[in-house]
Amino acid sequence: MSLVRRDLKELLRLSGPAIASRVSGMVMGLTDTVVVGRHSATELGYMALAWAPSGLILVTSMGLLNGIPVLTAQRVGEGRPQAVGAVLRRGVVYAAQLGLMAAVVLWLAGPWLLAHSGIDVVLARGAGTVLRVLALSTPMALTGMALGYYLEAVGKPARAAAAAWIANGLNLMVDLWLVPAYGAEGAAWATFSARSLLVLMLVWLVFTAHGAREMGLFVRPQRDRADEARQRRIGYAAGAALFAEAGAFSGMNIVAGWAGGLAVAGWAIVLNVAALVFMVPLGVAAAASVLVARAHGGDDRPGVRRAGKLVFALASLLTSLLSLAVALLAGPISAAYTTDPALLALSAGAMTLAAGFFVADGLQVVGAQMLRAAGDAWTATWAQLFSYAAVMLPLGWALAIPAGLGLHGIVWAALIASLVSAGLLVSRFVWLSRP
Repeated sequence: MSLVRRDLKELLRLSGPAIASRVSGMVMGLTDTVVVGRHSATELGYMALAWAPSGLILVTSMGLLNGIPVLTAQRVGEGRPQAVGAVLRRGVVYAAQLGLMAAVVLWLAGPWLLAHSGIDVVLARGAGTVLRVLALSTPMALTGMALGYYLEAVGKPARAAAAAWIANGLNLMVDLWLVPAYGAEGAAWATFSARSLLVLMLVWLVFTAHGAREMGLFVRPQRDRADEARQRRIGYAAGAALFAEAGAFSGMNIVAGWAGGLAVAGWAIVLNVAALVFMVPLGVAAAASVLVARAHGGDDRPGVRRAGKLVFALASLLTSLLSLAVALLAGPISAAYTTDPALLALSAGAMTLAAGFFVADGLQVVGAQMLRAAGDAWTATWAQLFSYAAVMLPLGWALAIPAGLGLHGIVWAALIASLVSAGLLVSRFVWLSRP
């Protein structure tokens, strides 16, 4: 078997379950949005605003915990699997600490920030109530994230995917039970239930997996301060980048709020679909990280270059197909979220436009993840900070408010920022992996 075929086979084997895991997380949000949106457009606005700060915390944490899959895969590539247990132990403790701190901040500061953001008082009050329920499940969400990353990095992504979809089933059942009576708050309690179940399942799956002893999971490791610092540094770089990107997208909720309640609900629908599509290249990026980190750990420069070519090709193909599907089905997709005629027309038009940035968004996320796996963490961070904080936020405000484009102006800003980010990151990886 040629090296290209071998790597492609491994990429596809890892990508499928990794995509399934990430799509399951978005399907949970999609389920909440659809159930709440068909119940009440007002409640959908509450949930959209509540998810803005909560989602920012979760996405940033995805970056902060990025040291787990990168170092795990590098240790395997170095031929030192027994060192993996220390990486996981540090990662889970770190995730639990981050989750507790985030829960406290969201509970205490979240409603206050919403109330002083300039949006409608009733809208802010309703979103604040939902946000506090979401805050309670943050520690479970981050701990589950750490455990899932480990399973993917050691080549067992199907276990994490199966657990995630079982949790989705519970979320749907609780949604159907609570949303008719409690609206968006009921959906937040459904999320709490699903995240709690997911953590319990992942703990069992990690410690019963074949090879767990060989990975050093049952041995108390000696403290390695240099390795601890390396794991944190990878996380800091990825966390800063994802914070900028997610913060910019979440900040657009405020811009949409200035444009009116209909724009908030429309942006919630567009962003939910875009985020669901984003899970596909994000899953590919997770698999790419494992391949590149293994090659980097084994000092295999041609392997890094080969993996990059395969990953960019796969990400481009998948996102192109999804872009076409969303553009063609924008109307029916919007109708699944709402029955309000005005909101349906607005969101369908914006969604057709949004399909234009899916390919660029996919290329920039796989490029960033492969750079980190290859030891270049901060270039990706600076590129994403520039693209989303310095380009998208001000441009979104300018197009939506002074230019009067509203929701369509926000989508145009996202498209332009993603093209900038993709160009910078793909170019950097090509240069870094040159012969």
